[in-house]
Amino acid sequence: MQDDYPLLHEVKACRLCLHSLPHEPRPVLQWHPSAKILLAGQAPGRKVHESGQPFTDASGERLRGWLGIGVEDFYDAQKLAIVPMGLCYPGTDKAGDLPPRSECAPQWRERLLAPLINVRLTLLIGQYAQAYHLPGGKQSVTDAVGNWRAYWPGMVPLPHPSPRNNRWLKQNPWFEAELLPVLRAQISHVLAGF
Repeated sequence: MQDDYPLLHEVKACRLCLHSLPHEPRPVLQWHPSAKILLAGQAPGRKVHESGQPFTDASGERLRGWLGIGVEDFYDAQKLAIVPMGLCYPGTDKAGDLPPRSECAPQWRERLLAPLINVRLTLLIGQYAQAYHLPGGKQSVTDAVGNWRAYWPGMVPLPHPSPRNNRWLKQNPWFEAELLPVLRAQISHVLAGF
């Protein structure tokens, strides 16, 4: 069980941004030190905040389809760690969900990633995860995803699977035609060790 680790208890009890959020903090992540794949996302959305489990929304359905894995593998923390840049739902404004809280990554990111010594594939979902993890600093999501071969096979930048990105997906058909088949094969290869 993923909750058997003191670090997880500490993270889940975090109240660092208590006075900055429009709701009670509820850190949402999936973590186990034996994970082979790291999914670095942005921050939980409202539905995920309510469920307390990562990607329990339309974005999660699309993401699992992109990765070619079912719910059982996706929610197996020993296979897949899910550590967003912001662990709590940041709230919304007119444009949608707010960016991940800035306090979160400096407090928790390295402490959560350091024990993940078995990770063979890191999936970088969205601009915040890509800016943090990719060499060379911030670039557009389109440029990062379009240049995926430069980071292959250890890291793969992905657009956010939100339905709000339907337009991006239509404008970039190469993503589903070229990248996703190769990514699914790599994920299958990584998970085959189980």
